[in-house]
Amino acid sequence: MKSKQHRLPVRIIITAIILLLEIYLLFLTVTHFSEQRVWVYSAAEFISILTVFSIINKRGNSSYKIMWIIFILLVPLFGVVSYLLWGGGRVFPHIRRKLKKVNDKYKKFLPDDTKTLSRLNYEDMIHSRQAEFIRREAEVPVYDGTKSEFFAPCENLMPTLIDELKKAKKYIYLEFFILAEGSMWDEIFAVLKEKASQGVEIKIIFDDFGSIKTQSKNFVKTLCESGIEVSSFNPIVPSINIFMNNRDHRKIIIIDGETAFTGGFNIADEYINRIERFGYWMDSCIMLKGAAVTSFLYMFASMWEFTTGKHIDLESRISKRKYENDGFYMPYPDDPLDDKNPAAGVYLQILNNAQKYVYIATPYLILDSALSGALCLAAKSGVDVKIVTPAIPDKWYVHPVTQYYYSELLAAGVEIYEYTPGFIHSKIFLSDDSVATVGTINTDYRSLYLHFECGVWMCGTGSVKTIKENFEDILSVSEKIDPVLWNKRPLWQKFKQYILHLFAPFM
Repeated sequence: MKSKQHRLPVRIIITAIILLLEIYLLFLTVTHFSEQRVWVYSAAEFISILTVFSIINKRGNSSYKIMWIIFILLVPLFGVVSYLLWGGGRVFPHIRRKLKKVNDKYKKFLPDDTKTLSRLNYEDMIHSRQAEFIRREAEVPVYDGTKSEFFAPCENLMPTLIDELKKAKKYIYLEFFILAEGSMWDEIFAVLKEKASQGVEIKIIFDDFGSIKTQSKNFVKTLCESGIEVSSFNPIVPSINIFMNNRDHRKIIIIDGETAFTGGFNIADEYINRIERFGYWMDSCIMLKGAAVTSFLYMFASMWEFTTGKHIDLESRISKRKYENDGFYMPYPDDPLDDKNPAAGVYLQILNNAQKYVYIATPYLILDSALSGALCLAAKSGVDVKIVTPAIPDKWYVHPVTQYYYSELLAAGVEIYEYTPGFIHSKIFLSDDSVATVGTINTDYRSLYLHFECGVWMCGTGSVKTIKENFEDILSVSEKIDPVLWNKRPLWQKFKQYILHLFAPFM
């Protein structure tokens, strides 16, 4: 199997051939026919070609652009309309300006981290470069005075989460992609309702698309009647709205500015294995206590004002409590409304700086050329690279795309495992017993380029050891992919993976 570095030029050649064919067909159509319908077709072809040239000259991910180009040239009119509505992360300028204004308003409450970064640089110069990247790209500080606890699987989280919610005295903020009714929500809602009756401020943001099939008709009304403020992110409405493609994929819980939770889990019963959908569901969560919670408070306050127009007095909600130093933490946001891409950069930084190993858990291994190249380079350089993906997928059309990348990675020396008990939804990068990131960010195009996401980068913390122990437990029940047997898989399976891979940027 050819490497990714060779495949990308092949795609470019295919794109160029299709483009030349389109131009030739347009020439034949104009010079040999005169029917009105032909001129309509010619106009569609002409617009498609102009759109393709526009995409070529745009900055952005090459693989993503090439897939759109092929799609537009194959189905010109439909492709152009689809691209104008959903392609290239396009968003109306006023929406971008609105979010930037809100972010800038709350960003001033983030602490000065000059001394903390200097100490990190003194203790660990290699990983301090990663922190410096996050500071510049995500514009958030590095913290000490924070401790953490890692939970996996997420049913282990519930007793601690309920206990922490019960301790709330001032406020509880929740932001989730999926907020589904069920036993998990019933437990959480019982506490929230009691706290609201005691005067605790409760605010909830959920993504309308992610939650649309999981809530009853009167769900929001019941929350409001209980004294809980609710905001539905980007409501699904029957209109041509190019912002509909951007969803809030974050998972955040903040309590009194002192405690925060994030990870792969949503509020739905399958995430804590109270119902079974795709075998056993393996997910993860990190709980932070201390100074670093401030960055999650910043993220939530920005999103709340962005969606509701209502201001949150951040200064009065920031906790001054600090804990004994347990390494360094950087909660970081990622959003599709700017030209920055901290999430992908964090993954690349970890891969490029690894000396001994990189362990990765992801439900969707859908790679662009930069990530696949970094994975292969690390493995070829002698770094032990292990990746765990699901054995039982949640989407039939996504898993073959994940498997499409196996051949190239296996050839480079990457070890790939499939989690045989079921579906692994954790999003973890771990390296050298020193650094890790846990959060909501998958390695697919949607997560890296189109959604609002968040994560926690940590260095020299106790949780790094716990994350490694969890990963080793996952490996013990996962099946290692044999490169020889994989290359002998049936031709129909290879064909399905190759065809579905062409649509990877749309998944």
